[in-house]
Amino acid sequence: MRKIAIETRGLTRRFGAQLAVNELNLLVPEAGVYGFLGPNGAGKTTTIRMLLGLIRPNAGEVRLFGESLAGNHQSLLRRVGALVETPSLYSHLTGRENLEVTRRLLGAERNLIDRALGIVKLSDDAHRRVREYSLGMRQRLGLALALLNKPQLLILDEPANGLDPAGIHEMRALIRLLPAEFGITVFLSSHLLSEVEQVANHIGIIHQGRLLFQGTLPELQAQRQEHLTIGVKQPDQALRCLTDAGWSAHKREDGWLTAAATTPDTAAQINSLLVSQRLEVFHIALAQASLEDIFLSLTNDTTTAPTAERRAA
Repeated sequence: MRKIAIETRGLTRRFGAQLAVNELNLLVPEAGVYGFLGPNGAGKTTTIRMLLGLIRPNAGEVRLFGESLAGNHQSLLRRVGALVETPSLYSHLTGRENLEVTRRLLGAERNLIDRALGIVKLSDDAHRRVREYSLGMRQRLGLALALLNKPQLLILDEPANGLDPAGIHEMRALIRLLPAEFGITVFLSSHLLSEVEQVANHIGIIHQGRLLFQGTLPELQAQRQEHLTIGVKQPDQALRCLTDAGWSAHKREDGWLTAAATTPDTAAQINSLLVSQRLEVFHIALAQASLEDIFLSLTNDTTTAPTAERRAA
């Protein structure tokens, strides 16, 4: 059994009457990438703040590297790096000077600056002032700051937010590199399944503070089922039409619809229904559910979806 970097037991946090995190039981294995996935407002950032000791839970426990955070706060967090939201940088200083400020605060060795710059591929730009950096370079410098103390665990909250495709590609490559070459456990929070599935080997899906799925990427992929994909010029009207008729249907981010139909006969029935409502159907076909479809199914139906928690193997 692999060692566990993060374990939470019944982790709960309220803000007044709002239940932000509800009895969360995470198991994050060491030396891999754990994708913590959920829509905006699902409880991801609140969970991260509890993992970092920035806010206290109302109930439950956080354990890092097998030890309770409550009793070993400072010693455990020395082994953790974090990039939460936009990194705080001094734009009038160079990249190297920004790292030097943090190095002095940490009391770390000087050679760790060159190590961090090398990991994030900023060695050649370390002499430039941060005001000259692109957004992607700033994010990489923020990652270098988080890596400066040689952490065993790195917690990243939406690190690809606002990046262009090139910046996203660079960040994705860095995240893959950290466990493979340096043995660092990466806990990656995101609302984008398409990004998480390209880097993570374990996934947790949270919605409305509840953990709906936890397991490996193949275990999530095993939930794929055959379904119907529908292209229609009026997707919102078509979705209402299908749900009013009793079909289980969802709208994807790209505007296409999916429906729980697995035979040509049901495809024909759905097509006839939509056409009878004068909706313009330009595509209809049976297909295997994508991970995005599974994610939407889980997060759109939290009243019936069971919590699928598996101990990390």
